[in-house]
Amino acid sequence: MKSTREFWQRWAESLRRYQLHDLVASFLEAGSPLALLGAQAIYFSGGFFRNNQLDALAEMLENESETRAFASFLNEGSNS
Repeated sequence: MKSTREFWQRWAESLRRYQLHDLVASFLEAGSPLALLGAQAIYFSGGFFRNNQLDALAEMLENESETRAFASFLNEGSNS
C-alpha cells in the first residue's frame, strides 16, 4: 500500500475545489477523538467498499501526528 502522504496532494485539491480545506483543517487540528472515530468508521465500512485511498485516510486519521501534519499541509496550500 502507498504511504498516506502520497494521497495528500489529491485530497487537498479535492477539498480546495469544494472550498472545504479550511474547515477540514480546523477539524483535524482540534478533533483528535473525532478523527479516531472517523478512522474506525472507515474500517467498519471496509466490508462494503474498499480502496487504497480510504485505507490511507483511515491510517492517517489513526495517527495524530500525521493528522496534524495533513492539517498543516492544507493550511500551507491555502496561504499560497
